[in-house]
Amino acid sequence: MPKEFLVDLLNDEGSIFFERELEIIKAKTFDVVYADLLFRSLFPVSNEGDPGATHITYQVYDKRGMAKIVNNYAGDLPRADVDGREVTIPVRTLGSSFGYSVKEIKSAMMAGKSLSQMRSNAVKRAFEEKMNDIAFFGDSESGLYGLLTHPNIPTADVPNGAALTPEWSTKTPDEILDDFNSMFTETKALTKDKEIPDTILLPSAQWNLIATKRIDDLNVTIMNFIIQNSPFVSSADQIKSVPLLAGAGTAGVDVMVSYRKDPMKVEFEIPEEMDFLPEQPRNLEVVVPASAECAGLNIYPLSFRIKEKI
Repeated sequence: MPKEFLVDLLNDEGSIFFERELEIIKAKTFDVVYADLLFRSLFPVSNEGDPGATHITYQVYDKRGMAKIVNNYAGDLPRADVDGREVTIPVRTLGSSFGYSVKEIKSAMMAGKSLSQMRSNAVKRAFEEKMNDIAFFGDSESGLYGLLTHPNIPTADVPNGAALTPEWSTKTPDEILDDFNSMFTETKALTKDKEIPDTILLPSAQWNLIATKRIDDLNVTIMNFIIQNSPFVSSADQIKSVPLLAGAGTAGVDVMVSYRKDPMKVEFEIPEEMDFLPEQPRNLEVVVPASAECAGLNIYPLSFRIKEKI
């Protein structure tokens, strides 16, 4: 921010104080981490897109072809090739801001205290919350898809159990295991073993259930049995508790999601992380705008599966 702009609001000493404080505040803001927002830990994040781009286009390729036994002089060799198609997603700008009044700056300088860090932290939090929301639910007005709004992810209901209801709270351990395993085996069968998930997301209640409910004759929890015996997951880290999945399905039912946590299968596109813009004097305050660029969740649909009514 040109110093002469601040001089109109503060004396020279005050403007130097503010510039130094703002530099410290900005640096500290980028160190803030919010563990309860899950999108960065669940989905690989890509910053490869250009911040100036209005759209991101990526290619999806599929190999096809065959080989056969031929004689030494064969002229009819079969052809192998690669089919490709382009997918284009829009890049949208996110914005927020924080500011300080001239009086607050002067009072902090007089008292020899630092300006509050809380406002810039609130801006960082606002950006992370919005991106987390887009990762799961997209933004229909902006044309961005999220995990639970993508039209090309196969979705089905879990079957009823012996109690004639589909909810895990009414099912036996064996019935729950069947539902759990179907997330992997159905994707594997649908794609002829080309896609094999390695991660499953559960609402908190269902995660708690399998973490505590025991299989009586084996005296182990359902989760421990899965970890010890499943060919698809081998650690609790591959079974995630995601509160947002509660009530996220059709008519407000709970859902679970399976997918392969691989940048080739899923990426959350952030061409530009949150960036503070030059300060702007407005009447008797100084406002600090911030912006970021986001293109939502980019997925290879057949690697994902959603089951509802658990």
